[in-house]
Amino acid sequence: MTLSRKSFSVLVCTAMAMTAIAPVHAQQEQEKDNQLSIGLFLLGHGEMRNGGLNSSESSSSEESDNYANFLMNRSRLTVDYKKTGLEAKVTAQHGGVWGQKGQGNFNLFEAWAKLSMRNGLFAQFGRQALSYDDERIIGPNDWAMASLSHDVLRVGYEGHGHKVHAILAYNQNAENISGGTYYKDGSQPYKTMHTAWYHYDVPKVPLGVSLLFMNIGMQAGEIDGIASNAPRTEYQQLLGGYVCYQPNPFKAEVSYYHQLGKDETGIKIDAWMASAKANWQFIPQLGFTVGFDYLSGDKYFAVPQGGMIGVTRHEKIQGFNPIYGSHHKFYGMMDFFYVSTYVHGFTPGLQNFFVGTSCKPIKNLDVQLRYHYLATATKLSDVDMTLGHDIDIEASYALMPEARLSLGFSYMKGSDTMEFLKRVETNGSLRWGWLSLVVTPKLFSAKW
Repeated sequence: MTLSRKSFSVLVCTAMAMTAIAPVHAQQEQEKDNQLSIGLFLLGHGEMRNGGLNSSESSSSEESDNYANFLMNRSRLTVDYKKTGLEAKVTAQHGGVWGQKGQGNFNLFEAWAKLSMRNGLFAQFGRQALSYDDERIIGPNDWAMASLSHDVLRVGYEGHGHKVHAILAYNQNAENISGGTYYKDGSQPYKTMHTAWYHYDVPKVPLGVSLLFMNIGMQAGEIDGIASNAPRTEYQQLLGGYVCYQPNPFKAEVSYYHQLGKDETGIKIDAWMASAKANWQFIPQLGFTVGFDYLSGDKYFAVPQGGMIGVTRHEKIQGFNPIYGSHHKFYGMMDFFYVSTYVHGFTPGLQNFFVGTSCKPIKNLDVQLRYHYLATATKLSDVDMTLGHDIDIEASYALMPEARLSLGFSYMKGSDTMEFLKRVETNGSLRWGWLSLVVTPKLFSAKW
């Protein structure tokens, strides 16, 4: 689906249309309802790691047995302005490791403006964090120090139980005068993105249903390539849905997504995933969770069209990729899956069965415990499908409304399959602990 020129035209035309209607709305609304707020987000985070998160092919036990301890921080300064029909927000972000040489990572995490109409229509343009449904496919991935935001135009309608969003993105490295539209090593992994999301809340029933469609254009080829390696854009599609049924004290969630199209090397994609999760809140202080995720996988390594000697090249990719989701929420807190990769990027898929409990033993204290049984989705010829067993515990205590202290510990007993796929011997026994302090003071607010 070669939509790069069309998507660019649609983006420009929509932005111009919304700009044209903004003055009309401003004339209709003369109330002095300006609001300004300035806030800080300060995160201090320390970790103690014992192997496992390094997927290097080096398996030296002398190196991998060493603990890795470090402290890091993330700071955000947010300025938010609101009035009837208009909202603008800018968030500056800095993240880095204590003692790191240089200035760490400084960027604008968000910088957007939103125009709203009385009939429910809106347009929001600029850099913005996106969050949809349970964040499995699109989410800010806020556990990561840098998090994830997108340079997009988002237009839509919200009202009477219906929400319709369309998201358009067209990324480029610079204001090129010549050299075409080749896009590589930019702030986003994709060159173009066209997304449509629809959500409906059923009246008088605690049921919400969402549908999602994405068309993602990835830069392929090389700028000086010839023939099949010449610059081009390969498109892949994702479509599926999410359902949430929540009659107190029960909550059930199910989702299904399918991926089609081609990857950057031109190989066809045919992958899918399904998930189901149930939660019972027996009493306000105690809840129970059970669920299962299935993400399809490949049988062989992915090899470019040119091929490689001695390696089998499959005709299509069957390993599902949850692309821009908040992965840390779903597949175990040690982030072995869909954050770090297997050797050579091999994707045998994942089966994730989990059970857990949450409790509030005292005021302001939340404790969560979860167990994961992890296995590949693909039956491999040389190893068993079981990857390992993961136990995560997390405790969070509100020191005051603006400050929260959290700590966690994870233990994973990896199998021979895990060691084979990750190529690190200490994957057989892994321990990881962390401690975080989040402070979110509001520095200033005013209305006039």
